[in-house]
Amino acid sequence: MNELASVKTRTIPTLVRLGAEQHGERPFLFFGDDVYSFADLDRQSDAVAASLQSLGIGKGDKVAIVMGNRPEFVFLWLGLSKLGAVEVPINTAHRGAVLSYMVDQADCRLIVTEAEWLDRVSPVLPDLPKVERVAVLAEPGEAVPALAKPTLSYREVVAQAGAFDPVEVCGSDPFAITFTSGTTGPSKGPLLPHNYALCMGEQVCAQCEYTEADRLYNALPLFHGNAQVLSTIPALMSGAQVVLAERFSASRFWSDVRRFGCTEFNYLGAIVAILLKAEPRPDDADNPLRVMVGAGCPPEAFEEFERRFGVTMLEGYGMSEIGLPFLNTLRKRKPGTAGPLNPGYQVKLVDDEGEEVGPGAVGEILVRLEQPYAMMLEYYRMPEATVASWRDLWFHTGDYGKRDEDGFYSFVDRKKDALRRRGENISSHEVEQVVNAHPAVLESAAVAVKDPLGEDEVMICVVLKPGAALSPEGLLEHCHERMAYFMTPRYVRFVDALPKTATEKVQKAKLREEGVAPGTFDREAAGVQLRR
Repeated sequence: MNELASVKTRTIPTLVRLGAEQHGERPFLFFGDDVYSFADLDRQSDAVAASLQSLGIGKGDKVAIVMGNRPEFVFLWLGLSKLGAVEVPINTAHRGAVLSYMVDQADCRLIVTEAEWLDRVSPVLPDLPKVERVAVLAEPGEAVPALAKPTLSYREVVAQAGAFDPVEVCGSDPFAITFTSGTTGPSKGPLLPHNYALCMGEQVCAQCEYTEADRLYNALPLFHGNAQVLSTIPALMSGAQVVLAERFSASRFWSDVRRFGCTEFNYLGAIVAILLKAEPRPDDADNPLRVMVGAGCPPEAFEEFERRFGVTMLEGYGMSEIGLPFLNTLRKRKPGTAGPLNPGYQVKLVDDEGEEVGPGAVGEILVRLEQPYAMMLEYYRMPEATVASWRDLWFHTGDYGKRDEDGFYSFVDRKKDALRRRGENISSHEVEQVVNAHPAVLESAAVAVKDPLGEDEVMICVVLKPGAALSPEGLLEHCHERMAYFMTPRYVRFVDALPKTATEKVQKAKLREEGVAPGTFDREAAGVQLRR
């Protein structure tokens, strides 16, 4: 019997075990000079599961992960999945109220963090009553500091692990809460089941035609779903290999690809533009990449990139809650679109009254899936938001799209007020919360303005309290101390009043139309540097 034929057995632990059985000591994960086999993946994740089990972590428990890209993150994520526990990967740039909100909202009992990020984690611990302890991954020989919660050495705990007592895990069980940006409120946490990860993996494997001969280069952060379910999981399913980089580096990208013989890379639109900026070389196309998968590539850059670097690019559209409804494939693609409808999805485009629109017309993208447990279970601890997203028994994405006569779909724009900068989703609500906390600020509105790479830059429009004075630099310093660097606005625009409707709702569309008006402060033009 095919072990992946039933939803009950379609789990991440099943994939890890099958990989070890089929491929044994064949290399799976490359990280610099370190190499881990398929069997290592199984053994290391077993050790993590056993060590967490000894700490009382079990099925359904939530564990926050604050780590950069490193093999330990992979082992921890897979070990948690074997326990039936739920990983809560946190962007390492988050700090302050946003960080404490995510950890608390997810009901995390444990935080596992690298020592490097303790400057983020330590200050919020007093505000996290549900967190029982913190496990710190320090470098060998580095002391683990005392914190406001009981603190453990992650290396010591894993090294002392006994035997793992297996836990029954089903495809309907959750494995992750991956926070996505809020629009009119705080960030929401989609609760994702194991079968969701396998469905994503199968789609990418089929569309990209992965085999054991492929090596997937992953420079996107593991705390994002892309690196996990669109890279690591497909590699496990196809017997391919993963090359893990600490982060994307334009100067190292092509040398890494050539050194490791990488055949695939998942990109974000800005990455394409950045790589194109490099001085052309005669051997640009002399590389092993055969396919790149992503979204957001500026249309004018698409053909230039393919021609210059000799690689096939596949654009798609997706979101954490629903996976990948659209993706161009090697056998069916149309540049400038997000691709045809993927198998297993039902999609319709509707106007503001919910009426379906025809080819060429713009409408909101509504989605349903045909397989059970192939999308999020809910927005964790947000029942109202969950119900609101499922109006008329369709999931409302909040994104506008259109379909051409050939059945290819295109993303048009966001209906909601989320922003996206350098591949990071940003909640306008959370930016505004921080800005409004400044004693000189009466109210504010965060909106997106386009940069030359075709992505969003954050502009904050600010109304000061009567008689108050505040410089753009002063406001930016306030922001940077309280939010992730990528959330910190680039543009600061002081206004006498925000445009509003008769019901006192801010007319953000009008602010976006006005854009960077005369007198707007540009921190990049002013040379203001942000610490990361």
